Amino acid sequence: MSSIEQTLSIIKPDAVERNLTDKIKTIFTENNLKIKETKKLHITKDEASEFYKVHQSKPFYNDLCGYLSSGPIVVLILEGDNAVKINRKLMGATDPKKAEENTIRKLYGISIDKNSVHGSDSLENAKKEIDFFFKS
Repeated sequence: MSSIEQTLSIIKPDAVERNLTDKIKTIFTENNLKIKETKKLHITKDEASEFYKVHQSKPFYNDLCGYLSSGPIVVLILEGDNAVKINRKLMGATDPKKAEENTIRKLYGISIDKNSVHGSDSLENAKKEIDFFFKS
């Protein structure tokens, strides 16, 4: 059964810097995900730390926060049937070397850290992450 969902996608600093925003947005729209809202911003390390709080016990936490706040990002609300699952599939594995062909990370990811995109991993997290960036 299909259900219309919303999920959050972040086009990370490495992809924004390389002018990949439109190419990545096209991948979403060509795969039946509507872009409901989008904005470009530069978050602080403190904001990144808050956003990635779920990972704070992991060894890569500090680098992750430093990286997300290292340059402009583009945040998007994607909407569509099974949006969370579709977005995860389009992104590919965290490590671009292990990602399937034609996934965003395989096409554009530089490394496991600079993997071009973030996407919510569940409906519950999607709601929290959308609220984080789009609640005024």
